[in-house]
Amino acid sequence: MQKLDAKWLSIGTLWLFHISAIIGITAGYFEFFVTKTPLNLIIAIALLVLNYKINTLKTSLLLLTFFSAGMFVEWVGVHNDFLFGPYAYGDNLGWKLDGVPYLIGVNWAILVFITGAMANTFKINQWLKVFLGAFLMVFLDFMIEVAAPIFDFWAFDGGVAPLQNYIAWFAIASVLHFIFQRMCVKGDTFFSVHLYVCQLVFFTYFAVYYTL
Repeated sequence: MQKLDAKWLSIGTLWLFHISAIIGITAGYFEFFVTKTPLNLIIAIALLVLNYKINTLKTSLLLLTFFSAGMFVEWVGVHNDFLFGPYAYGDNLGWKLDGVPYLIGVNWAILVFITGAMANTFKINQWLKVFLGAFLMVFLDFMIEVAAPIFDFWAFDGGVAPLQNYIAWFAIASVLHFIFQRMCVKGDTFFSVHLYVCQLVFFTYFAVYYTL
């Protein structure tokens, strides 16, 4: 019962932060809520570690691997336009390493773990799980891209993410999901779905809100 209560408390916390931000930003408290994005991501990774049971050497090393890979590809992307296209990070994702927010690496790690757990719920072969996990990551990124420049997360030259951004995302995510599948990670699917969906709801809402 205590484990169940802790999980629901974690899920409730996720939804509380995301729904509060939706209401607050819509009501006009843009600066207050958007500048709290680093806190939101820190809470998300803390709850992921707690609920996903990232408490073994294997899962800890995987988390570090995905974080490092995310930081590396984003560093390449920021300094070389050929990967994602020409873009730069804003100020609302916190501290940076040579132009790349540390929390972007955290976000890559979170997304691989939760979309990997979601893909594992399907009775399909390993390669289809890899591609499904990568697709889920790209789909969420597609929604995020609309709000990213408005929230001062990052911005592409011209204001719109190019096709190469999504192609690169899918290719890199597929490599990371291949590693995830080969390591046979068993995560918490229920928590993962809630974390993914609350982010999807948040960014889909603002994708629609800012394009109307």
